[in-house]
Amino acid sequence: MASRGGVAAFVVSDADHPGVVRVVGDLRDDVERVTGVRPEITSVGGADGPTAVPRGDVVIVGTVGRSPLIADLVERGKLDVSGIEGRWETSLQQVVHDPLPGVRRAFVIAGSDQRGTIFGAYDVSREIGVSPWHWWADVPPAHRAELHVLPGGHGQGTPAVKYRGFFVNDENPALGTWAPRHFGPGHAPGFPAGFNHHFYAKVFETALRLKANYVWPAVWGRAFAEDDPLNHATAKAYGVVMGTSHEAPMMRGIEEWNRHARPGAGDPYGGNGEWSFRRNRAAVERYWTDGVRRMKDEGFEGVVTLGMRGNGDASLPDGDGIELMREILASQREILAREGMADVPQVQTLYKEVQRYWEQGLRPPDDVTVVFADDNWGNMRKLPDPSLPERAGGYGLYYHFDYVGGGRNYKWVDTSPLPNVWDQLHQSYEYGVDRLWVVNAGDLKGNELPVQFFLDYAWDPHRWPVEALGEWEKRYAAQNFGSRRAGEVAAVLREYGKLQSHRKPELLNRKATADGTAVTYDDQASPFSLTDYREIDRVTGQWQRLADEAERVRGTLPESQQDAYHQLVHYPVKATANLYALRLAQFTNLLYVEQGRASANALADATDARFAEDQAMSAYYNAVLAGGKWNGFQTQPKIGYGDVARYGPSASWQQPERDDQVLPDEVFPAVRRVELPQVAELGVAVDGSDRWWPAAGGSPTLPAFSPHQSQPGQYVDVFNRGAIAFDYRVTPGAAWLEIDRPHGTVDEQVRLDVRVDWSRAPKGRTEVPITITGAGAEVTVRAVVENDLVDPRGFVEANGYVAIEAAHATRVVDGDGVRWRRIPDLGRTGDGMQPFPVTAPSREPTGPRLEYDLTVRSAGPVTVWAYLSPRNPVLPGRPGLRYGVSFDDQPPQVVDITAATGADDTTMNRQWERNTSDNVNRTATGHHLTAGAHTLKVWAVDPTVVVQKLVVDTGGLRSSYLGPPESRRVH
Repeated sequence: MASRGGVAAFVVSDADHPGVVRVVGDLRDDVERVTGVRPEITSVGGADGPTAVPRGDVVIVGTVGRSPLIADLVERGKLDVSGIEGRWETSLQQVVHDPLPGVRRAFVIAGSDQRGTIFGAYDVSREIGVSPWHWWADVPPAHRAELHVLPGGHGQGTPAVKYRGFFVNDENPALGTWAPRHFGPGHAPGFPAGFNHHFYAKVFETALRLKANYVWPAVWGRAFAEDDPLNHATAKAYGVVMGTSHEAPMMRGIEEWNRHARPGAGDPYGGNGEWSFRRNRAAVERYWTDGVRRMKDEGFEGVVTLGMRGNGDASLPDGDGIELMREILASQREILAREGMADVPQVQTLYKEVQRYWEQGLRPPDDVTVVFADDNWGNMRKLPDPSLPERAGGYGLYYHFDYVGGGRNYKWVDTSPLPNVWDQLHQSYEYGVDRLWVVNAGDLKGNELPVQFFLDYAWDPHRWPVEALGEWEKRYAAQNFGSRRAGEVAAVLREYGKLQSHRKPELLNRKATADGTAVTYDDQASPFSLTDYREIDRVTGQWQRLADEAERVRGTLPESQQDAYHQLVHYPVKATANLYALRLAQFTNLLYVEQGRASANALADATDARFAEDQAMSAYYNAVLAGGKWNGFQTQPKIGYGDVARYGPSASWQQPERDDQVLPDEVFPAVRRVELPQVAELGVAVDGSDRWWPAAGGSPTLPAFSPHQSQPGQYVDVFNRGAIAFDYRVTPGAAWLEIDRPHGTVDEQVRLDVRVDWSRAPKGRTEVPITITGAGAEVTVRAVVENDLVDPRGFVEANGYVAIEAAHATRVVDGDGVRWRRIPDLGRTGDGMQPFPVTAPSREPTGPRLEYDLTVRSAGPVTVWAYLSPRNPVLPGRPGLRYGVSFDDQPPQVVDITAATGADDTTMNRQWERNTSDNVNRTATGHHLTAGAHTLKVWAVDPTVVVQKLVVDTGGLRSSYLGPPESRRVH
């Protein structure tokens, strides 16, 4: 294609599809991006024939059955297209020698249909080094002077999922601010915030480069057809299939209705202006008819949404009666038939409350694709019954990488870890969901990685088993930053996904507490413990180390890649790490203010500094990055959620906004400062408590010490409650109990690490006093030392618990066609374990199981907490989701996760909100054990259950978000 300063010319027939003629221009531009030399394009007319082809080496692009150029090669035996002819969206790339008079060689890109040819062309773009994100993330290709095609035929196969695409959604404020600035306003009078065809051209190009063929356009205050009369024509010119979202039937977005429908004589549809099939049927049917008629008249390719939801992404105001929905579907089908559009592809999306119709027995006509939806948080809600006959329309899925709603919006950065995405897509595909896949991609920008994986997997699920996720990440990194640093970039992205699986950044100021199945929220508290297991310090430290590594990698990349790296890697890592540091300072400040610590004010200052850093990063993104190209994109609030006093009762879930206009971000809850008296006053706080002494009375007790302890070491804080420094002294009651700084001066505070010299500590249980004096006061802290276990086996109890990552089973027992499979990084703190195949029937807890050897210190009752992925009961005919648990030879206890938690993914109640927000489902069983060694067993009952972690509470488990660190294991 390129050699010695020259490049092959491109040849296309103007009789080919418009999308093919257009994509040749993109391929020409891509070759120029890589080589610096711009190829010529020859468009051959139908009357010109092959004699009009330039001499020398050429690239011929054409579609089987449409291009005379391809037809001529086939007719003369130069090209065999039998492997692609008549197939869906596939292509053949092949070098042909002496294809035409005067042409030595031709590199032929032949497609089975319009998009097959387009995808074939963009495949070549990728192979020469042009990223699909070259425009959306400013990824520069590496310069290459030589481009050569290997001999033989090359193909891309046929997609496993017929329609694959994404939904541009929840676009305010980021995309909604940026797009009209960058591309100009919408063209509908009075609606300048609309997105015009210049914007959608970039969306469509990127979609096609990713082998997507299907797009749902933006809907919030925007009307695709009206915002620019060229929008549909642009989709047609690019060869993109248009759809509309789940609440926009008959190829019309609800915004069109909102702009024009009105009560009284002025209603253009002759009705009362109400979006109600029961009370305004004739007008609604006229509205739908206009949408279908427009589709027919403009001749664009589309998939028509059937059904009806309420205005504003809500349930129907007419109620949810099944007979009403039957009438709606019948009416829409009649309109389609009357307009000669009965054969157009049609879908009904079972989103939120619409799924009830399916569960109550309503089935749309057999040719309609039934689209199952996730719960907005990446967990599928329902899957087809494989025992039923196949539907002619098949099944689809609607998934989310972005969401607005309960328990809280997540819109800022990518928070969709690939292992979870893989698991749910794999599960859906195995259950026969393969006709249409669409994902809510939010602004698209910011979700590049999961969107590309979603589309790659939809094209060829078998190419990407879970074992190949690391390979995919490395390929993604190489595609955007070259192979030399691909491993390092992929490692950063992998760790980023693992850490984001802890919790969405928008939820870092919400603590959910469950009492039975009742759930309460505190939107002014950290979900991570400030006092136990050093949890908030540990997770913040993980983020800081990742940010440091992302910064190190950035320093190894050339200047030309800095903008792309900032967008795809550096900003989401660094900004999230900064947010965790802000929350650590903020919530520690609020705790210290309650204790009157002098150090509280420095933490308030640190919070302000982290907020200023966040705002500075946003300003850089908007004003400096890529020369200001992305001005307006970092306007999404993520810190100030929950402030009811500022913006009303929706603050629990909605972004800070008033009158549909986003508010500037701010820290919530606000930090506080203390007025320090001009005295020296001793305060003492200990690991595991939010109280302080001597005010709390009595003697504080540290968490028990054990030689088998895995949780972070115990500490004592000696702090000042005044403005005058003082000297302190610490005296332990045993020489083998060591204090790292037994005396010194306290200005604000000193943290003392307490350790046991186990070579000198006595056997058994010992209690040791630690006396702390300073500023004329004295506090005695008790240290309990447990050194009483003999010959432990497996995971060993310490600090009143045994914690085990699910993948660290002592024995994995498969059988009866069921095997346990480890899914790396699917858990919040480790790998997930899931019975496979996911289509296996439910069973009694008698065979496949995970076994964990462990040792407990004493006899008595224990509670086993199972940390499971927050899955929904997707299986047909099974209302719950179950697993079994037992010890030793005790009979298994079967737990129905859905019933135990009370979670309802249809009503989206607080129990469901807590599970999805926490990204874990915690259920408990009670048991009685003797002291010594035991085997904990987790049994497969229902497929699709994912076990993340197990915690045995022997009486000392403390409250934390992620659970305690994994116990030490004796082999």
